[in-house]
Amino acid sequence: MRSRTSILATALLAIGPIALCAPAPTNRTPAPQPTPPAKRIPIPGITLTDTERGELTLGAAALRRDLDTLTRTLAAEPKLLALLPDVEIFHKAVDWALRYDEFMAIKEIALARHFLAEGNQRVAQLRARQTPWLEATGLIVRGYRSKLDGSVQPYGLVVPESLKGATREVPLMVWLLGRGEKRTELAFLAEREAGPPQLTPKDTLTLVAYGRFCNATKFAGEVDVFEALAAVRTHYRIDAKRMAVAGFSMGGGSSWHLATHFSGLWCAASPGAGFAETPIFTKAHAPGKEARPVWEQLLWRQYECTGIAGNLLNLPTLAYAGEIDGQKEASDLMEAAMAKAGLTLERFIGPQTAHKYHDETKAALTRRLEAQLARGRDPQPREVWHQTYTLRYPESAWVRIEGLSKHWELAEVKATLHDNNLIAAYTKNVEAIAFPGLTAATVVLDGQELLVANQELRFSRTGDQWRVGPLQGLHKQPGLTGPVDDAFMESFLFVRPTGKPLNADVGTWAEAELTAARQLWRDVYRGDVRITADRAVNDTDIANHHLILWGDPSSNAVLAKIIARLPVQWDAQTLTFRGKTYPATNHAPILIFPNPLNPTRYIVLNSGLDFRTDGYNNNALQTPKLPDWAIVDLRTPPGPRWPGKIVDAGFFNESWK
Repeated sequence: MRSRTSILATALLAIGPIALCAPAPTNRTPAPQPTPPAKRIPIPGITLTDTERGELTLGAAALRRDLDTLTRTLAAEPKLLALLPDVEIFHKAVDWALRYDEFMAIKEIALARHFLAEGNQRVAQLRARQTPWLEATGLIVRGYRSKLDGSVQPYGLVVPESLKGATREVPLMVWLLGRGEKRTELAFLAEREAGPPQLTPKDTLTLVAYGRFCNATKFAGEVDVFEALAAVRTHYRIDAKRMAVAGFSMGGGSSWHLATHFSGLWCAASPGAGFAETPIFTKAHAPGKEARPVWEQLLWRQYECTGIAGNLLNLPTLAYAGEIDGQKEASDLMEAAMAKAGLTLERFIGPQTAHKYHDETKAALTRRLEAQLARGRDPQPREVWHQTYTLRYPESAWVRIEGLSKHWELAEVKATLHDNNLIAAYTKNVEAIAFPGLTAATVVLDGQELLVANQELRFSRTGDQWRVGPLQGLHKQPGLTGPVDDAFMESFLFVRPTGKPLNADVGTWAEAELTAARQLWRDVYRGDVRITADRAVNDTDIANHHLILWGDPSSNAVLAKIIARLPVQWDAQTLTFRGKTYPATNHAPILIFPNPLNPTRYIVLNSGLDFRTDGYNNNALQTPKLPDWAIVDLRTPPGPRWPGKIVDAGFFNESWK
C-alpha cells in the first residue's frame, strides 16, 4: 500500500455527526415558530473563500478537459476506456462539492486538492497505458458507471498483501456502511484511503460499497452494491461460493436486507446492530403518529426481514450487537422470527457495550466469519426454503418463483433435491416456478407429479393444476411487478412534456413534481437523472429504459401515443379510472404499468421515487409510499409525505388489471 499524507486521517476528524446543543433555560413564553424547512441531506456545507473556490474550480475544470481528451484518445481501446470511472470519481467528488456547497469542514479543502492531484496522476497513467492501481494491494478507491442513470459511483477495496498476484479464486466480503449525513463522495474517498472498515477478514478482498450515499441500500443503493460487485469481479478472480456480506448500524440494517433477500448468494452474513423491519423500528404505530394507509403498511414488506426469516435456512448468519445498544432490537426480532421458522440465529453480544463493536467479541466474530469464508457455500443445497412478498426478490439457490397468486402476501417454496433425479416442492401463493440450472426426470409440485425429461424446468398452474411451461400473457413477473418505485431499480428515463397541458394547474403540478423528483434523486442517490423531451424519445429509448412520463395526454406526446392502451381515460374535463370519474382540472393520476410500446419495460405517470423529504430523517422511512396507482387531488398542496391528497390508491392484480 502506498503511503498517504497525514491530511487524509486528520481531515476525517472533521467528518462526524453534528453536535446538537440544547437552548439555555428561559422563563419567557416562546414565540410561535414557523414550520421548519424540510431536512436536507447532505447537510449544507461551509462557505469557501473566493480564492479557494476559484482554485478548486479551475482544477476540476482542467481535470474534466483531460478526461474528455482521454476519452477520445482511448476510443479504440475499450479495456482502457472502461477504466475511466476510476479517474472520474475524483473529478465528481470535487465538482459536486463545489457545485452543491458540500464541503463539510475546512480540512476537506485540502482533501479536494489531494484528489484532484490523484485524478491527474491516473489520467497520466492511463495516457501512458499504465494501470498500477489494478495490481496494488492495501486501500484502493475505484469507480464504475451505473446503468441506472449513467452516473459515476465510487467504491473502496481492501486488497490484502497475501492476495498479490494470486491466480486462484479469492474470497470477498461486501462491507456496508453506517449512516453518514456528511458522507459525500469527497468524504467517502477520504475514509476509504484513511483506513479499512470495522471488519476485515484475513486473506479476503473487502469491497466497501458507497451505496449511493445514505439510504441503507434501498432502491438505487441496493443496485449500487451489485453493480460495484460486478465491477470488482471484472478485475479480480472472485470465488462465487465464498462471498459474504456484513455491516454495522445502518450497514447492519443493509446486511439484514441483503442477507434475507439474496440468501443464495452469500456464504455468510454478519449484520451488526441496525434494523430488520419498519413499523417497530420507526415506532410507526405509536400514539400521536399519523396513521399509515393500508397500502403503505403492505409495502413495508418490501424490506421486511422478519417475515422471510426462512430464507436463512442455508445462510450462516452471525449477528452482532452491544448488550446495551438500542439497536440490539434488530437481532432480538430476527432471533424470534428464525426460532418461529425452526432456525437458530448465531449471536455475538458485546458485554456492557453500546453502539459499537466490543474488541474481544469482534475478534471472535471475525474468526467465525473467516472460517465460513474458507468453507464457502454449497451451490446446490439439498433443501431450499424461499419466502418473498414480491417478485423483485424471486429466488434463492436453485429455486426461482416466476409468478404469484397475490403480491404483498407471503409466498414461499420449500423444495428438496432427491437422489433419484426427482425434485419435490411445496408452494404457497405461487403460480409459476422454475428450477434454473437443474435437470430432473420428475418434479412433484404440491403432490402433483410431472414428468419433465429433456424439458426446461419451468412450471405454471391454473387453479390447483400444475403444468410444464411458463405463464402466458401479460402478468407480473420478476422485473415487472410494481409498485411505482420498482421502475427506479433499472435504467430509467424522465420524459418531460413540451406541449400545452389540458389544465394549467395540472401542468404546473407536474412540472414541480418533476423538479422535486430530480432533486431527491440527486440528494439521496448521487446522480442526475437522464431526461429528454417527449418528441425526442426514440426506439432505442423505448427498448432500453423505463419511461417516466410527466404531464398529460395533451402536453406529453409519448403519453398521447399510448393513452388508449392504458387503464385510464383522461381529457380536459374528466379523469376516469376503475369506473370512477374525477374533475381533470384539479386531479392527476400516478401510475406504473407495462409500456404498451415495449411490455418488458414500464411506463410511470407523474412520479419519481415516492418517499419524500420525510424519508430524509430516517433510512427506515425510505420505503415505497404508493402502490401501483393513485389518484391525487391537487387542491391539497404537496408536502413532506404526499404529492397532494391521495383520494384513492391500490394495486393491479397479477394480470395488470
